[in-house]
Amino acid sequence: MDSLEIVKKAGKLADEKKGKDIVILELTGITDIADFFLIISGQNERHVKTIAEHILNSMESGGIRPYSIEGFENGRWVIIDYNTVVVHVFLQSLRELYDLESLWFEAKKRVLHKQKTSKG
Repeated sequence: MDSLEIVKKAGKLADEKKGKDIVILELTGITDIADFFLIISGQNERHVKTIAEHILNSMESGGIRPYSIEGFENGRWVIIDYNTVVVHVFLQSLRELYDLESLWFEAKKRVLHKQKTSKG
C-alpha cells in the first residue's frame, strides 16, 4: 500500500469514529519528515483515544503497523507514525494551539470531512 492509500484509509477510519475536520496535508517535496500528515480533531480525550485506537487496530489487521505512537495515554494529542504518513489526532483546543495547517501552509490541503456548523 502506498502513502496516498494509507492516508486515505486512515482518514476513512477516522471518519467512521466521527473524527472532526479531517484534513490531509501533502508534504511531498516540502520535507523529508513524511509524504502526508493526516489531521483529525476529537471532542474529548476519550474520543481522541477511540479514533486513534480504531485507526491503529484496523490498519494493523490489514498488515500496516506503525513505526511509533506518542501521546495515547493522555489522549490529548496522539501521533501515529506510519513512516511516510503521520496521523495527528488532537483535542480541538490543542489543534488550534499548534496549528499544523498554518505551520505547513505550503502543503497541498485536502479536506476529507469538515464539521458542519449549526445556525440557530
